[in-house]
Amino acid sequence: MGCDQLETDIRITKDGELVLMHDGTVDRTTNGSGKVREMTLKELKALDAGVKKGEEFIGCRIPTFTEFMELVKDLPEMTIDVELKEYPNNGNEEISYSVCDRVLKIIDEYGYTERCVINTWSGKLHEYIYKKYGNKYKQHVYYPIKHMGECTIDPYSYGYCVCMFGDNDYISSYIASQKEFAEMKNKYNIQTWAGAGVKDEEGVELAIANKAELITCNNPDVILDLLRKRGYHK
Repeated sequence: MGCDQLETDIRITKDGELVLMHDGTVDRTTNGSGKVREMTLKELKALDAGVKKGEEFIGCRIPTFTEFMELVKDLPEMTIDVELKEYPNNGNEEISYSVCDRVLKIIDEYGYTERCVINTWSGKLHEYIYKKYGNKYKQHVYYPIKHMGECTIDPYSYGYCVCMFGDNDYISSYIASQKEFAEMKNKYNIQTWAGAGVKDEEGVELAIANKAELITCNNPDVILDLLRKRGYHK
C-alpha cells in the first residue's frame, strides 16, 4: 500500500517468548481463548490468527518479534513503531523492564535503532528507558499526559514524537485541537502526530489543518488515497 510505518505490540508468553499481540488475551483475534501470559509459544502457534479476519487469511499464525524483524528486513524504507504492552505495575516491574531491555537489544542487533520508535502507555516505563538509555531510542509518547499514568519527568521533554489525542474518555475517536498542536510544537522540540482516530476524510482534513507530521490509522488504504489526492503522499 505504500505505508511509511508499521506499528505493532509486544507481549511475553508463559515460556518467555516475545510475540506480537495487541490484546492481553487471544479471544478477539484468534480461534482460541486465554491470556497470552498463560500460554506457551507452542500453544499460541497452534491458534489461527486469521480466521476471524476473513477466509483469505485462514492459517495465519501469531508471529514472534524476531519473525517480524526478519520480515521488515526486506522493507528498508519502512519505519517501525514498537509498543511495549508489559507495564511495570502491581508487581510486574521485573518482567516489564526485562521485556523492554530484550526488545531494545533485538532492535540494536538488527541495526534498526534509527528505524524504530518505542511507545507505551506507561509513563513509568518511558522514564525507565530514558533514565537507563538517555536519548538513544526514539520515544513515542501521548497527549494529554493523563493517558500515560504516573509521570515524574515531563515526557514531552525527552520524547521524539507525541500522538495528539483530544481530551476525551474514548481517546481513539478524537484528535487534539489546532491550538493544542501549536502549543506542543512551540514549547517542545517534538514531532506531533495524529492519533488513531483518523479514519475518514474529516479526520484527514483535521490532521492537515493541525499540521500533523504523521497520521496513525487502521485503514491505510483509505487514508493514503485521501492524502495522495491532496498531494501529501507519493
